[in-house]
Amino acid sequence: MISPKRQGGSFKMAQKNILQFIILGLINDHPQTGYELTKSFDNDIGEFWSAKHSQIYPQLKTLEEKQYLTHTMEVSGEKLERKRYSITPAGQHLLTAWIAEPTINQTNGKDEFVLKLYFIHDQTDPRLTTMLEEQLQYHTEKLTHLKNQLSKKFPDGGDPANFGHYLILSHAVSRETEYYDWLNDALKQI
Repeated sequence: MISPKRQGGSFKMAQKNILQFIILGLINDHPQTGYELTKSFDNDIGEFWSAKHSQIYPQLKTLEEKQYLTHTMEVSGEKLERKRYSITPAGQHLLTAWIAEPTINQTNGKDEFVLKLYFIHDQTDPRLTTMLEEQLQYHTEKLTHLKNQLSKKFPDGGDPANFGHYLILSHAVSRETEYYDWLNDALKQI
C-alpha cells in the first residue's frame, strides 16, 4: 500500500518504483541482457513508459541483490561478456502480487505544450497557430506510428497470447486519436 507523505502543507502519495515491475515483467517473458531491456524500452514499452540506460542497470543490480533476479554470464563475440538475467520464484511472486494490486490513477506525465498553452490568454495570440500546427504534426506522426505498430503486431486483432500488449497498444492509438482530434478542433477555433 502506498502511504501519503506530508509535503509543504499538503499530502503527496509516495511513488512506487514501477521500473522494477516493468523489468521483472520483461524478464519474466524471457531472460534478457541489460542491452536487450534497453531496446525493449526503445520499441514496445516506450510507447507508454520510458526508462534510460542509467536507470535500468542500477535497477537490475538492486533486483539481483534482493534475489528477484539471477544472472548467467555469456560470451558474445571473442571476449565480450554480458549478463543474461532470469527471474527467480521470488521475483515472479513480486510481479504477480503487483499485477493483482489495485491501480492508482497517476498523473505523472508532463506535457510541456499544455503548460505553455496555459499561459496563452488571447485567442488571437500569433504564437498559437504555430504551436498547435507543430503539435498536430507531432501527434499525427505518433498516431501513424502507433497504428502501424498495431496492424503489424496484431494484424488479426487481439491475440490471446499477447492480449495485454494488444490492449495497451489499442489504448495508445485511442489516446493519440483523441489528442489529434483535440488539436484539429483547437485550430478551427482560432
